[in-house]
Amino acid sequence: MVAGAVVGAVVGCDDDSSGKPVATSSAAAPVLWDPCSEISDEVIRAAGADPATEESGIGGVHQSGWEMCTWMGDTYSVAVFSTGRTVAEFEQKPGQVDFQDVTIGGRAGRQFRVEGASKDLRCDVLFAARQGVVQISILNRASLTGIDGPCLSAERAGEVLVPTFPI
Repeated sequence: MVAGAVVGAVVGCDDDSSGKPVATSSAAAPVLWDPCSEISDEVIRAAGADPATEESGIGGVHQSGWEMCTWMGDTYSVAVFSTGRTVAEFEQKPGQVDFQDVTIGGRAGRQFRVEGASKDLRCDVLFAARQGVVQISILNRASLTGIDGPCLSAERAGEVLVPTFPI
């Protein structure tokens, strides 16, 4: 699998008013790792979801600054997000609470919950990467009872997902 890379400065040449070449440069945004194309159907099945239910973006709409992919399972949905943001930015966002260190798939991460009605149904885990962050989000189906908590499901799904993430 190919991990996203940060694109460095692009250097080119333009002409000044005298027609002589002048060096120019511009910085490009980081190229984000795309979970929809980089995580295999086999891994999605092992994470407890159905690859045929794949949805890119939110409702199929791309979100600027993010690569997102969601799959449905029998008891929960699995979403994987990729962004150039940092773990510290997530920790400072109001409504994101209960941060704690975790290790999943042999990789250090930061688990958190989102305040509100879905707090007991959802669990998120962030993993720092060169490009920024890769995030797992598990959302349990509200209509089901007697199922594993979302953080336990995130840990189990993460055991197979995390090794596919960029470093």
